[in-house]
Amino acid sequence: MQLMITLSMKKYNTILFLFLLSCVYSQGTKQPTFKKRVLESAEVDFLASYYVQDGSKSSVSGGIGSEKLVDAASNITVAMPLNDDDVLTVDIGISAYSSASSSNINPFNSSGASGTTNYSGASGGDDDKRVNTKAASSSTGTGPYGSPWQASSGASKSDQLVSVMANYSHSSDSRNFIWNSDVSFSNEYDYTSFGFGGGIAALFNEKNTEINLKANVYLDQWRPIYPTELHEYSKYGTNLLNQGYFSGVTVYNENGIMATEKYLPTKFTDLSLTNRNSYSASFGFSQILSQRLQLSVFFDVLQQQGLLSTPYHRIYFADKTNFFIGQSQYIANYESSTNTGVFKLADDIERLPDTRFKLPIGVRLNYYINERFVLRTYYRYYSDDWNIRAQTASIELPVKLSDKFTVFPSFRYYTQNASQYYAPYEKHLSTEQFYTSDPDLATFETKQIGFGVNYTDIFASAKIWQFGLKNIDFRFHQYDRTDRLKASIATVAFKFIMQ
Repeated sequence: MQLMITLSMKKYNTILFLFLLSCVYSQGTKQPTFKKRVLESAEVDFLASYYVQDGSKSSVSGGIGSEKLVDAASNITVAMPLNDDDVLTVDIGISAYSSASSSNINPFNSSGASGTTNYSGASGGDDDKRVNTKAASSSTGTGPYGSPWQASSGASKSDQLVSVMANYSHSSDSRNFIWNSDVSFSNEYDYTSFGFGGGIAALFNEKNTEINLKANVYLDQWRPIYPTELHEYSKYGTNLLNQGYFSGVTVYNENGIMATEKYLPTKFTDLSLTNRNSYSASFGFSQILSQRLQLSVFFDVLQQQGLLSTPYHRIYFADKTNFFIGQSQYIANYESSTNTGVFKLADDIERLPDTRFKLPIGVRLNYYINERFVLRTYYRYYSDDWNIRAQTASIELPVKLSDKFTVFPSFRYYTQNASQYYAPYEKHLSTEQFYTSDPDLATFETKQIGFGVNYTDIFASAKIWQFGLKNIDFRFHQYDRTDRLKASIATVAFKFIMQ
């Protein structure tokens, strides 16, 4: 009996010793914890948009003329988890547009001075090729003619933009600190941009507070395209009307008769500066104030240097003689859309300072009303050293119709004063150092009304190959500006996740 008791005690002591040893060991070692991946599986976003606009203050034609533009764009964004903490995102975009305004870089239709050579003005082609000189010097409509109110058939009427961006982000184990870096590239006919940057985000107070910092640099390069008449002047100077594109062409004065003095835009010189560099730093602060209210505050600091004007924007001076090419009977109503056959020759191109400092400051306030309604508001104040002051205010009210469908009515209001370098068509003087007639730098107000529909299926039950359809988002916005510019844009986005 005593032996059995002794054995039982030894067994109990052994079990107790092992238990205590395991407790000590567990206190001295880090227990494995579950860490959720930042991104569970690869995601693919496809975005398509269609934009149309029309207006009457084309900067290519010096502040008057058609602003018709059609742009179709598409983007595909692929986000790939590299491991639990790192995500690589690649965005590729293609945009193609057709523009009545840009086509008038060379406004002279190919049935005129350029004959059958499909001359594209400063955009390319052989400047000197032209057929049927006698017809070209006629005012009956068979010679070179154009109008700021109609699109030319020149190559500059359309263009394509291709862009690529890659972003790498890393999250800490706690998910309270994130850093990222990005690089981007875009190119179109006359412009190339290369950018890089990075940022950090830190979350505090049980992720109720977030602070983020970001910096970017863009190193861009123009390949300047000049309006046709200035391009020819740059090439031939005082012999402009004796050789080249306008050889043998009749030039009219504002009275519709052959001009006795030569068209010599002596203020024009080739641009010596063709680069444009942009540097930006952004700060953001977000705070959840209550279960229903969230506040975000942000501001950016942006500095630009280089060629900040657009080389193909025309300028007409009030103190210079007017010259026209085309059908002289339309000169009297040149500023009316009834003008279909004459174009005014430019005095110079847009000239602006080679530096610009921008400072936008904004705030967002989102309020959760109930399970069906969320109120989203936004306000931004903008200022720069070109004397532009602008304010933006918007409101959006997402309405949750069901577990899968949400609608988004929205309204946005914007107002700004004109830059100190802006003046309307033919209001600048040749004695000025800087000048632009770009309506985007004028005084105006805009109102934008929008509507959207969102479909979300968290289970991604609809599938295409190995991808489940998680989200469809459709938006439409109508934009009206007080200078009579009107625009509409429709976008549709699809989000797929790999399963």
